[in-house]
Amino acid sequence: MNEFVESKVRLRWPEELRSSYDVVIVGGGGHGLATAYYLATRHGITNVAVLERGYIGSGNSGRNTTVIRANYGVPEAVRFYQHSLELYQRLEDETGRWIMHKEKGLLWIAHTEMGLRAERARAALNQAYGSDTVFIGPEEIKAICPQIDLSGGGRYPVLGASYHPRGATARHDRVVWSLAEGAMRGGVEVHQRTRVIGLQVDADRILGVETDRGFIGAGTVLLALGGQVSTIAAMAGLRLPIRTHPLQAFVTNHYQQGLDAIVASTELLFYASQTARGEILIGAEIDRQPSYSYRSSYGFLSSCAGRALVLLPFLADLKVLRQWTGVCDMSPDYSPVMGPTDVQGLLVTTGWGTWGFKAIPAGGEAMAALIATGVVPSLIAPFGLDRFVNDRTLSDRGSAGTQ
Repeated sequence: MNEFVESKVRLRWPEELRSSYDVVIVGGGGHGLATAYYLATRHGITNVAVLERGYIGSGNSGRNTTVIRANYGVPEAVRFYQHSLELYQRLEDETGRWIMHKEKGLLWIAHTEMGLRAERARAALNQAYGSDTVFIGPEEIKAICPQIDLSGGGRYPVLGASYHPRGATARHDRVVWSLAEGAMRGGVEVHQRTRVIGLQVDADRILGVETDRGFIGAGTVLLALGGQVSTIAAMAGLRLPIRTHPLQAFVTNHYQQGLDAIVASTELLFYASQTARGEILIGAEIDRQPSYSYRSSYGFLSSCAGRALVLLPFLADLKVLRQWTGVCDMSPDYSPVMGPTDVQGLLVTTGWGTWGFKAIPAGGEAMAALIATGVVPSLIAPFGLDRFVNDRTLSDRGSAGTQ
């Protein structure tokens, strides 16, 4: 039983678009709504429109695997995601909504000597920059997750792991609804079924957005969408270093509660956790071929299931309940891109790859501060678009968990 009184979420949908807003946010997923929420609650900026081509959370926010963690591989990312993890811990109290946040701990398992070195280094780096991660051996792994086959089917022996005890999950739709409700309560307008078909620019300054419901003037435009961000940015003459790849996942039928930890293996390329309803949720790496496709495949399902069975043999008794696909915007260095662009007034928050859900609160808070003050917060300054020109990339591919 949760400590919150459950009640109907109060979402107010405006009927008409205004001719202009101070801020227009393109994308009604977690990052767009978090930015709107923090603009209203932290900065008192409410003349804001969030435009979503479908319904809120219908894109990648509703197609992810809901893991929250901060065990990244470069200092800048550790700091950023640790702050986001801490914001998630307070989000239920702040919004008054039960987002089903639950700390489970994350096991990042190594099967080779090279893997052991990588996970020892990850634990040391995380501790140095404020994220609680420790290196543990097979016996400790078994105590945390009794379901694991330490022999790895005879091919992938479990030699050790980095353990991130603050690793958690939350319910994705509840996160989206709570942020939308908070933003709307402050006066922000959220327009569903509104497609952006163009950006109007004059002398390298954004003037507004063209939608299928008419033109909207804007002082600031934030692109916070997943999958089509390169296409939309190109409408302003902006080329982003982003490629989009499908990402598939699936869940099993219900199983008795007991898989208390999130289990991940970078060599077997899968991760698994148990939902509040008892389903086992399993995901893997991105599809290698860039695409905007949301189509799922049997090839992925059979391959990923086979790999998961190596470590978690009890899965053999379960059935696949459903399967889905999202799309991931990947930058060249596997780190996000946040901040201003060469077009004055046009901002981006993109390149979230497979880790966008866990960054929602920190990303939204930082982008709201940038919009309100005109100053890039120090927490996201290293993730600016200009890092590619200045040769200051943040290569963190190993922190994808399945790369």
